[in-house]
Amino acid sequence: MDLGIAGRRALVTGGSRGMGRACAEALAREGVHVTIAARTKATLEQAAAEISAAAGIKVGFIAADMTTDAGRLAALAACPDPGILINNGDGEPPGDYRTHTRADWIRALDRMMLAPIEMMRLTVDGMMDRGFGRVVNIVSRSVKTPQIELALSNGARSGLVGFVAGLARTTVSRNVTINNILPGIIASDAQRDHVQGLVAMTGRSFEEIWAERAAQNPAGRYGEPAEIGAYAAFLCSAKAGFVTGQNLLVDGGQYPGTF
Repeated sequence: MDLGIAGRRALVTGGSRGMGRACAEALAREGVHVTIAARTKATLEQAAAEISAAAGIKVGFIAADMTTDAGRLAALAACPDPGILINNGDGEPPGDYRTHTRADWIRALDRMMLAPIEMMRLTVDGMMDRGFGRVVNIVSRSVKTPQIELALSNGARSGLVGFVAGLARTTVSRNVTINNILPGIIASDAQRDHVQGLVAMTGRSFEEIWAERAAQNPAGRYGEPAEIGAYAAFLCSAKAGFVTGQNLLVDGGQYPGTF
């Protein structure tokens, strides 16, 4: 399927590894001019080179902390007037909510709610003026199946989803869609970090917890970052203009509800 987005510009935050990188590669393979942003230059440089080689199109990069005004402006200077925005970034490790401080909550909000909202504020009006825009936020299944050890994520990501529910209905008539992907267990660095946090909390082995989580999923496995990338690429396509304001699970069927 030709997704109809070749030649467009895309900014992918958290694009140097994991699901963000997979989104960047999927878009680049469609002929999109992709810029990836993250905090570590060396990792970005390697990822950009490898994606460029795989996709046959040059991928740009910018080292920027997306939780800061300066970082967001630097990213948009490197990729001005993007038609596609993928908001992706680190979450918070599991922990006991009794020990979370105000600083912990503010950090979580900055990472998982306020930074994506600010990026939408800086880009969506321009997308509407140009008559095309696609925003995809990589969120988490925790907004539908909250886990107590992920209290920081439950709160911050749910705030982002609530904001998008209002905004997405005001932009779609101008061909700008905004959707959230809710990944389940994906075999990424972030998932490994999460399991390592569970190791610290429970004293169980990494291997035991990792295998148990796969066995509990109806698919019997972890999802692959490339599966998230492919789904995101479709949502960013010219074919997906009638899909907006949705929270779309990619979790191997693990969410047990009908709605």
